[in-house]
Amino acid sequence: MTLTDLSGAELRFDERGLVPAIVQQHDTGEVLMLAWMNAESLAETLRDGETVFWSRSRDTRWHKGETSGNVQRVVEVLADCDGDTLLVRVDQRGPDGPGVACHTGQRTCFANRLSAA
Repeated sequence: MTLTDLSGAELRFDERGLVPAIVQQHDTGEVLMLAWMNAESLAETLRDGETVFWSRSRDTRWHKGETSGNVQRVVEVLADCDGDTLLVRVDQRGPDGPGVACHTGQRTCFANRLSAA
């Protein structure tokens, strides 16, 4: 499945109709999370200006912050050179400040440092 945006970039979705979306805080470059989008959630994200993803585990759309209040306002969405990965630059905001991206309550999903054994 492909989707062509207004700039002419062609997106390539996988066999499940999904494309990975790396979410980054626009002003700091902090990587907040990795999620998945289908064509409909991407279109909703672009139209409404807040991130909407596809939950693979629940098999349904997922508007970030719908229940937690930790919303991601979209600054820009970029496709990589192959059209098979998105970079979604956002302003992550919570009810009382900068907000969290991870369901564990961490600012970022990438908080677990690995080291060689």
